[in-house]
Amino acid sequence: MGERKGIPMALGLLAMLLFLIASSSFHFVCASDDADDAIFYESFDEDFDGRWIVSGKDEYQGVWKHAKSEGHDDYGLLVSEQARKYAIVKELDEPVSLKDGTVVLQFETRLQNGLECGGAYIKYLRPQESGWKPKEFNNESPYSIMFGPDKCGATNKVHFILKHKNPKNGEYVEHHLKYPPSVPSDKLSHVYTAILKPDNELQILIDGEEKKKANFLSSEDFEPPLIPSKTISDPDDKKPEDWDERAKIPDPSAVKPDDWDEDAPMEIVDDEAEKPEGWLDDEPEEIEDPEATKPEDWDDEEDGEWEAPKIDNPKCEAAPGCGEWKKPMKRNPAYKGKWSAPNIDNPDYKGIWKPRDIPNPDYFDLAKPNFEPIAAIGIEIWTMQDGILFDNILIANDDKIAESYRETTWKPKFTIEKEKQKAEEAETSSDGISGLKKKVFDLLYKIADIPFLSDHKDKIYDLIEKAEKQPNITIGIIVAVVVVFVSIFFRIIFGGKKKPAKVEKKNTERTEASNKEAGSNKEAGGENEENKEKEEASNAPRRRTRREN
Repeated sequence: MGERKGIPMALGLLAMLLFLIASSSFHFVCASDDADDAIFYESFDEDFDGRWIVSGKDEYQGVWKHAKSEGHDDYGLLVSEQARKYAIVKELDEPVSLKDGTVVLQFETRLQNGLECGGAYIKYLRPQESGWKPKEFNNESPYSIMFGPDKCGATNKVHFILKHKNPKNGEYVEHHLKYPPSVPSDKLSHVYTAILKPDNELQILIDGEEKKKANFLSSEDFEPPLIPSKTISDPDDKKPEDWDERAKIPDPSAVKPDDWDEDAPMEIVDDEAEKPEGWLDDEPEEIEDPEATKPEDWDDEEDGEWEAPKIDNPKCEAAPGCGEWKKPMKRNPAYKGKWSAPNIDNPDYKGIWKPRDIPNPDYFDLAKPNFEPIAAIGIEIWTMQDGILFDNILIANDDKIAESYRETTWKPKFTIEKEKQKAEEAETSSDGISGLKKKVFDLLYKIADIPFLSDHKDKIYDLIEKAEKQPNITIGIIVAVVVVFVSIFFRIIFGGKKKPAKVEKKNTERTEASNKEAGSNKEAGGENEENKEKEEASNAPRRRTRREN
């Protein structure tokens, strides 16, 4: 019956997956139609060889591959080896200005084998006139923006780093987004979006959901801030030699008291203590276990001479103590420790010194960031994991275009992956519940084998076996077994006591009957009793003392 019910469910799931695959194929067609609206778009439907340039630097030994995303017919750019450095670059047809209007940077990554230590970010490079060549692309190649996941040790963030030129001194400074969002910890496809707006606003989206909003010119959002401080500490200012930063000092007029003994110990023997009455001086605290026996497979030559394990001496439990008695230690009333002069306010205290502020020679004001144009897209990473897949890299001038690409290229894949993940988690959860039920039943069988429950063992077994055969009433049966167990336990402790007179009468009758039969039939009677017990045992229904599966 259960298998028949599962057939329509399986068919329904299959139909849904076919629909999603068909719709995703349609979306990919739509995405190609929308490509004309993008400034740059790379789907990796075609092999990257000849279009992207792999760095020729010796340190970058990682092999890039044109490969399918696991479970899809969609291709991407794959990090194929572990513990390698990778570098690859794609030049744009024309540089993209970040100063005019909205600019959207978006790409997908899928960490198919997870990410313990490595990067999955993209560098948006400045024009080659700034001093780099595609075949020599490396970590030093000048970029305008670095954006994407990075995770290793305590680092777990979606980077956004802007390299900005100081108009006063001409230096490029890395400005890091403060408190960036974390990297998703699963192995699904995720899409990362950075929206740069003309009002200096920055939005970071993950899977289309806003995770961070910042302002390029705010010191609260970037470290260091794009606009420098108006003043700085004077680098030439030096602390005067007589500057005293101590708020408190030892009292120079204080003298150690004559009765202060620095050598007195913290504790001394309590001479007033007396040995408790009943202390067993000749009894050890532990003795050899008299019930322990040497194992049959013990080999004295290989295992050494066998010694019984030690147990607490039962004689010591009733006594105040065993073994040699020693007087305890107590705190020494004369103990004072090392003497030191008490602190007093420092009359020469001037506070904590800091250099004076002077005007910052590199200060400048900004109405808008002085973004450098983007002339190429580069991926330069070091990672301990393989299986990182880059896909659908987009540069657009409208966040609606980016949203359209997310809906048509990323979402269908993510939906399929999410459904598969849910199914795997449900299966794992089901296996976990089955394992838990087995442990519960094993425990119940062990409870049924407790000696003081022997008179009720048959009833408990019946309940447990019903629960195993009828899973729909398992919880009720378990509760019933627990109730029976508790009831019997309380009956044994608080009930079952009989009146002394009645007990005495029965004992007397049994004694008299036994005395009459004890004469000539004593030997035969004992034999008959033993045979009767064996017969009853052989006729009794067989019960398992443990679970047989």
